[in-house]
Amino acid sequence: MLAQRAATDRLDAEALLKMLVRHVSGEPKVWHVVHVPTPEQEDARHLQREIRTLTKEQTRIVNRARGLLASQGVAVKMGRRGLIGSLESLRIWDGSPLPPGLKLRVEQELSRHTVVHDQLLALEAERNRGIREGATSTAVISRRLMELKAIGPATAETLTREVFFRNFKNRRQLGSYSGLTPSPYQSGEMSHESGISHAGNRHFRGISVDLAWDWLRYQPQSALARWYQRRFGSGGPRMRKIGIVAVARKLLIALWRYAETGILPEGARRKALAA
Repeated sequence: MLAQRAATDRLDAEALLKMLVRHVSGEPKVWHVVHVPTPEQEDARHLQREIRTLTKEQTRIVNRARGLLASQGVAVKMGRRGLIGSLESLRIWDGSPLPPGLKLRVEQELSRHTVVHDQLLALEAERNRGIREGATSTAVISRRLMELKAIGPATAETLTREVFFRNFKNRRQLGSYSGLTPSPYQSGEMSHESGISHAGNRHFRGISVDLAWDWLRYQPQSALARWYQRRFGSGGPRMRKIGIVAVARKLLIALWRYAETGILPEGARRKALAA
């Protein structure tokens, strides 16, 4: 029988000290260093995260209201300001007015929508004012990113607060942090890709693919967009899905360099200045 390894605070401290000495001596794989954001950096993230939360809640409210009406054969359009038209003018499948129970539920959803929409507008205005008037390094980077086509305030603020607050040593660190790096699987003679790692910051990863599609749309002459069209543009849905993730990863690295140095991604264009 194997003897059980002793475990005391003193032994654990000695083991950690030995690992620290090895790390300082140049062994990078002894452990992984966790870069904890400062309290100020963490607090500054809440504004944009709350905007994303309210945006999702607004979409859920719209979908619920439309679903309730669709159950009685009523098809309506709803924008950010709520239901287009009046509930009094709506008719269900047999031509009769909305039943009182259905009307009550839809009215409640529309009331929630009004509250959420007003909150969202107020927070977006505060965010835009901070980017426009801020003197911090994050505000400067956000304004620099917004000079590029395809990048608006929400994307710029998310990139700045969630990703570019850290000092990355190289593009591999940045790719790992984003969770967009490939995750290969190998066992014996078996070897295949298991998709992306999904590690790192999920708050950015949620918009990374949307940003990549916007980049292809608004920056079609950029080197990255041409690379995608050459490699994946004529492929099927699976190949395009793989390609857009690759674009998201490469675009993040290019924007990181742009934020740090001001060097434009190859072939990218800035927005036209307002007259």
